[in-house]
Amino acid sequence: MEPEEYFKLNDIVNKKRYDALRAFFIEKQSAEKIAIQYGYTVSSFYSLVRDFRNFLKEEKEEDFFFKEIRVGRKEYRDDDMEEMIISLRKLNFSVEEIVGTVQSKDYTISYGYVYRLLKDEGFARLPRRSAPEKKKLELPAIKAPVSRKLKVKDEKFHSQSTGLFAFLPIIHSYGIDKVIASSDYPFSREISRLSSILSFVVLKLSNVKRYSNDDIWCMDRGLGLFAGLNVLPKTAWLSSYSSRVTTEMNTSFLKQLHKIWTEHGLLSDTVNLDFTTIPYWGDGEHLENNWSGKRGKALSSMLAVLAQNPDNGIIDYGGCNVLHKNESAVVLEYLDFYKQTATGTQTLSYLIFDSKFTNYENLSKLDEQQIKFITIRRRGENILENIRKNKNYKTIRVEASGLKKRTLKIRDEKITLPGYRDSKTGKPKSIRQVIITEHGRTKPALIITNDFELSVEKVVRKYCRRWLVEKGIAEQIDFFHLNRVSSSMVIKVDFDLVMTILAHNIYRLFAMNLERYEHFCDERIYEKFIANNGDISLNSNSDSINVELKKKRDLPEIIEMMKNFDNLKYSWIGDKKLNFIPSASS
Repeated sequence: MEPEEYFKLNDIVNKKRYDALRAFFIEKQSAEKIAIQYGYTVSSFYSLVRDFRNFLKEEKEEDFFFKEIRVGRKEYRDDDMEEMIISLRKLNFSVEEIVGTVQSKDYTISYGYVYRLLKDEGFARLPRRSAPEKKKLELPAIKAPVSRKLKVKDEKFHSQSTGLFAFLPIIHSYGIDKVIASSDYPFSREISRLSSILSFVVLKLSNVKRYSNDDIWCMDRGLGLFAGLNVLPKTAWLSSYSSRVTTEMNTSFLKQLHKIWTEHGLLSDTVNLDFTTIPYWGDGEHLENNWSGKRGKALSSMLAVLAQNPDNGIIDYGGCNVLHKNESAVVLEYLDFYKQTATGTQTLSYLIFDSKFTNYENLSKLDEQQIKFITIRRRGENILENIRKNKNYKTIRVEASGLKKRTLKIRDEKITLPGYRDSKTGKPKSIRQVIITEHGRTKPALIITNDFELSVEKVVRKYCRRWLVEKGIAEQIDFFHLNRVSSSMVIKVDFDLVMTILAHNIYRLFAMNLERYEHFCDERIYEKFIANNGDISLNSNSDSINVELKKKRDLPEIIEMMKNFDNLKYSWIGDKKLNFIPSASS
């Protein structure tokens, strides 16, 4: 078509109306002539003239003939979505938190859209909120999406938990994902075994107090992606899942993890053993009373045992099915657990525990199995009186923290104990006792061991390091919320303890891969490196997922560390890699 022909065409409605009215008002042609030329009847053309005059009287912004094209993103409105945004802001949710929550409902919105809507509705900017205030946020009655297997498509969404993706390279590189996938834990048609366990683990890693508080985390797409799902399952699913778990499943899973720690040289020849009390705050008549040092009294609770490697804090074993009647036999149960999972050479040489952990008869059994132990002896009045009478002490210098040394007075001697006998002859056996005074306490400490060759300085230092397991247990109770169990079923709490052990060990592995931060506790690592949010971009045609982390002071450390895992692919998230990208905004 030639340009002249285009402008002669009259079949474009707006153009025909424009030309006809222009000929009538500007060129002053008659209505009859215009009607014949442009194909109108005279009456219909006069109706067009009338409509045009009325339009000009109303002074509307839009043009009668031509539609104005607005530059920029098209605005769209959805009453349900806008109502959700406004209800979230009334509960003091920030724009980022609102975007992440609304995106979980398959809405596509931007920060600018939410900001403009709230501004138009008259909402002021939120004041700065502390971390405890943010944790108190509760969602209105918004129905969360159904949890299902992730289908990778082209999308971008916001998450409050993007920092947690830094744990995925640790889980994959150490083979923890393979152990989970081959475990005996339950699974369903919709949610695989790997996704099921990762759903529990990611909640532990993210410092969620209780699984029942699902109002916020079940709307976070990032947490779901971590487990290979669109969103995490709800409370009812989590509760019903743990009801299908047995003690044998937990023990088998811990044995498989033990092989990983052994293969990577993460377990030394020494293990610290200790009990911890997990209180239950409901009606626990079927539970025994155990002493809680934090509360200073005996509570209706479950008694749990933990075995920790003193060098790196890895917890190798745990269980909460400990009763008063079998409390002393736990040390032998752990020894059986260790031997059943030994791969190659047996490296366990030392067990270190408290005085109430086991009895003297079991100490004899440990000695017969050629296992060295270091523990402390209970101090009766007669024992203390004999110690006061004997003044034969020598002074030693023991290494302490910070390259310092501490001066102690000790007495190294051989004694016999009731029940500590040779099983074949029945005769009492000698045991080594180290009495320590001037160590900052009024009463002396009595260390007993079956190792007669180790120097007294190393014996003292080796036992003093056992106090680290108590510190680690205290951190777990506070950070992983073991004192907030929602079930009185011991097997459910035992499963929760296993998930806590796994999450704690992932934190330890993460710290070991982060130079100069190996000694940081789990909570400090979370606050310093992991607590971060940002955007996650998925592309079905790309072999990687972009994880954008918001600007933070310690973010360069994470970005540098993640470069060591660039080539890892994660089967449960579409067999894709992870690209960690620092954001320009905070």
